[in-house]
Amino acid sequence: MPFDFINTHLQARQQDALLRKRHVVQHATARTITVNNKIYLNFASNDYLGFGDVAVNLNDSHALGSHSSALVTGYQAQQKALEQYLCEQFGYGAAMLFNSGFSANSSVIKALFQDKAAAQNSAIFQDKLNHASLIDGAMHSNAALVRFNHNDMNHLRSRLEKSKAQNKLIISEGVFSMDGDTAPLKELLALAKQHNAWLMIDDAHGFGALGITGLGSCEAFITKTLPDILVITFGKAVASSGACVLGSKQFIDYMLQFNRDYTYSTAMSPLMASHTLARIKSIKTADDKRDKLNANIALFKQLTKSHNIAVMESNTAIQPIVLGCAEQTLQAADKLKQQGIWLTAIRPPTVAHNTSRLRITLTAAHTEQDITHLAKHLVGAIV
Repeated sequence: MPFDFINTHLQARQQDALLRKRHVVQHATARTITVNNKIYLNFASNDYLGFGDVAVNLNDSHALGSHSSALVTGYQAQQKALEQYLCEQFGYGAAMLFNSGFSANSSVIKALFQDKAAAQNSAIFQDKLNHASLIDGAMHSNAALVRFNHNDMNHLRSRLEKSKAQNKLIISEGVFSMDGDTAPLKELLALAKQHNAWLMIDDAHGFGALGITGLGSCEAFITKTLPDILVITFGKAVASSGACVLGSKQFIDYMLQFNRDYTYSTAMSPLMASHTLARIKSIKTADDKRDKLNANIALFKQLTKSHNIAVMESNTAIQPIVLGCAEQTLQAADKLKQQGIWLTAIRPPTVAHNTSRLRITLTAAHTEQDITHLAKHLVGAIV
């Protein structure tokens, strides 16, 4: 029979405890989530600052849809204002908005190396733990893909030294989404300069939550040297949706010519752009929320240490506990749900085999009691 492989693969996923399912969420905040009429403490949200619970009040209303591609009639004043504000904050020459971070990451890499002649003399150097969107973009480009060990600058240096490519692009995440650790940006920038390479940073999980004013992993480098390409997304700490790619005016002009996702997608909603800009301006002065988030991270690390719970080395809101076995991880997540705690069991192919984990995300909305409750019941769940 045609397409018999579909059922075969689904059965294999089920047997390996890797089958994925969706849950209908009736209501969610950064602190709680309601599923099947039951309220849980939510430790699976990327709304790190708890801004998703705060309404955005604008004096005027804008159209819900942009109605066409940005290169037809979809590029409107609200989108331009958001791009200009981000360029001013970081010091980049130009920017372009996308409807998702995945689209931004993958399409930028594909478009940059769309010229096959140039791509034959190009190489992309990616951290082995980079997000799927970055890996997919490289795999579907015409350039060579070279992987380096996670945050291993000596390995990256060796790879760069051996490469004969004229065009070298180094790609890393600012905060790694499944491990919660941060990239050594100072060393990455130095290596890029030394080897005449470009550096691209995806700061999806850093923007809003890190930096003195929430500009993310790269804020400390604004007055020095920034990555050649910076991708920030609005679906995490900004509690909105979409993404922005920042770079030089020449680079963005090139993207406007050759980025197929941008050319053939309906542009970001003007309403979404306006709300996102207002939220980012609020984030700039949200010192209290960032302080609360950092206090919650410190409390969680202290409690897990006192309970002898092995948490991966991370100082960000992402605090993973690696259990290894996919089935055991699912069982642990189910035990926590019985205690009113909602956590996500992260399994292959999202992470490597034998590294299935509970991915705990903390927010500024959590109370000390919430985190104490979580730590207490983690002990029994992971035995």
